[in-house]
This record gives sequence, C-alpha cells and structure tokens, in this order.
Amino acid sequence: MKINLNSVLVEDQDKALKFYTEVLGFVKKTDIPAGDYKFLTVVSPEEPDGTQLLLEPNNNPAARTFQRALFEQGIPLASFAVTDVQKEYERMKELGVKFTMEPTQAGPVTLAVFDDTCGNLIQLAQQ
Repeated sequence: MKINLNSVLVEDQDKALKFYTEVLGFVKKTDIPAGDYKFLTVVSPEEPDGTQLLLEPNNNPAARTFQRALFEQGIPLASFAVTDVQKEYERMKELGVKFTMEPTQAGPVTLAVFDDTCGNLIQLAQQ
C-alpha cells in the first residue's frame, strides 16, 4: 500500500495553483471541472507519477474551522521534503514568501515553516 493522494485545503484553487506551481515548483497533474470547483492536483516534477496533492476547496464550514485553527496555532498542515532547507528558504524569500519559522535544527532534521497564501502553514523538512 502507498499514498496516492493527499489534500491541502485552499481558499481559491486558481490562486493555489499559481503559488504551488510558480513558487513551489510543483507541476499540474489533473484539472477536471467539478461543478463550481475542480479536481485539481499537482505533483513533484521529480516524481510525476508519485503522490498527488489535491488543492481542495475549503468551502465546507468544518474545513474552514479546522484550517483556521491550525493556522492560528502555528501548526503546519503538510510537510514537504527538500534537500537543502536553507537554499529553499532563501529562494522562496526572494519570491516574497512569508516564513513563520526560519530554518531551524530540530534533532536530525532542519525545518522551516511558511505561509502558502491559501490559508495554510507548510513545513519544509531536510533530513
């Protein structure tokens, strides 16, 4: 068994797609209309057939409450692996990304946390 799909709640799918592709470097995989929204996924260019990240609308009140609570408590919704946290931090800062935690050593990993502009905090992790 392996993970095929995971969701990130987003306030605006088009805005999220722009951020996740143009800033983070993911690639759009699936874009299927679904009523007022779409089934919209991105993948890592390093693993085009790997785990898909669903940019899922947070139109459900429970989803919005959950998303807001995590954000207000400073808890990242997801963690993305990188080979060099410091390099990604500097690259993303140049692009105007707001970090809530600069690269920080935490035992065997280095972590940083940023605001994805879509209502989430996302963690970068380097092992």
